[in-house]
Amino acid sequence: MMAATARVRARARWVPALWRMRWLPLLLAVTAAAVAAEQQVPLVLWSSDRDLWAPAADTHEGHITSDMQLSTYLDPALELGPRNVLLFLQDKLSIEDFTAYGGVFGNKQDSAFSNLENALTLAPSSLVLPAVDWYAVSTLTTYLQEKLGASPLHVDLATLRELKLNASLPALLLIRLPYTASSGLMAPREVLTGNDEVIGQVLSTLQSEDVPYTAVLTAVRPSRVAREAAMVSGGLGRQLLEKKIQADVPHPPVSYNDTAPRILFWAQNFSVAYNKQWKDLTSLTFGVQELNLTGSYWNSSDAGLVLTYKQLFGTMVTFKFIFANRFYPVSARHWFTMERLEIHSNGSITYFNASQITAPSIYSFHCQWVSSVSKDDSVLELYTQSSLWQLTLRDFQIQAFNVSGEHFSYASDCAAFFSPGIWMGLLTSLSMLGIFTYGLHMILSLKTMDRFDDHKGPVISLTQIV
Repeated sequence: MMAATARVRARARWVPALWRMRWLPLLLAVTAAAVAAEQQVPLVLWSSDRDLWAPAADTHEGHITSDMQLSTYLDPALELGPRNVLLFLQDKLSIEDFTAYGGVFGNKQDSAFSNLENALTLAPSSLVLPAVDWYAVSTLTTYLQEKLGASPLHVDLATLRELKLNASLPALLLIRLPYTASSGLMAPREVLTGNDEVIGQVLSTLQSEDVPYTAVLTAVRPSRVAREAAMVSGGLGRQLLEKKIQADVPHPPVSYNDTAPRILFWAQNFSVAYNKQWKDLTSLTFGVQELNLTGSYWNSSDAGLVLTYKQLFGTMVTFKFIFANRFYPVSARHWFTMERLEIHSNGSITYFNASQITAPSIYSFHCQWVSSVSKDDSVLELYTQSSLWQLTLRDFQIQAFNVSGEHFSYASDCAAFFSPGIWMGLLTSLSMLGIFTYGLHMILSLKTMDRFDDHKGPVISLTQIV
């Protein structure tokens, strides 16, 4: 098994406190992670079965566990361990939360993770990964679903007590744990303490029913990112191909929710036209509590956002944004694509091809101008030759998978990397380089004469022989 920055302890070897993670090895890992190019989150894994993981040797400080490495740790637990898997998924969590709010010198009364520490103390097998690549965590639910052959079931304490779990049947239970964005000192501790109490109550329920389990605690994104300060000051950060909705936007995005936010849609301006008569739908779509989203759906591979307007051009009109999420072996990641946009009205359907709207599923998609009007270099293309419907979206952004809260992930922009200005600069530079190279070649090709006329001496004369 590949080495990772992890602590694997059998019951007799595990020291009964998570505060041990705060000393030199993890502090060095945190320091290295602060300058890493990717975000990472901690992952804590424990099970009621023993000997699921062999002891792993320490690697270099700052090592980030990739998705492939994470699968090598999870495979033994899913194949040999209990078939009931608990996934405690927190909105935000960083290794600094353990060092800041964990017990000091083993004092559990001062710790915000007392139940978690007790669980690790009593667990026959446990694994702690301080830094896991956030892409690996974003695909963790899908990975567990495929390995177990069971769809994730969102549960809380009330529904958990009503469930009758079977040790022989696989079950994937997803428990969402919130986190606060407050900058106050006590607010994060209180939220973390509340989350720890939820973990303790869930584990107590399973133990009272004598149900074997494997539990995973991780987060969607880190609560502390060193690059955020640099991005605010205009320094580091991925800025060219990404865009975030600013905090002072005139209206919030449309959000489709079932048990959690699933699809986000936003535009600075949303306008449609029927028979060349234009209608601005921005104020009827964004920030409207009674917006009709009936018919919208979501799962891990397909999704649809349905917007219905009762009185639009004198009739009921429905817009359907259809998405697909597929895994591509070449890029070794999932990509989502907006396969088509449908406009339903008066019993007829107009189809627009929207396959250009695509991005990695962990990102959102952003485009400054999305339109079906040909003169605007349309991103939406009609399946038929003509239609009375036209549509434009200005400053368009959408995300259909891996949505966390009411905020978009980093955006993949539709703008080409090589803009006309960049191409002009490159061609000019290449032309100048060619001229310089040719001139240098001519200079280096000059040769001196090996014989010279002496103007002071007698003139060379040639006798013509007839």
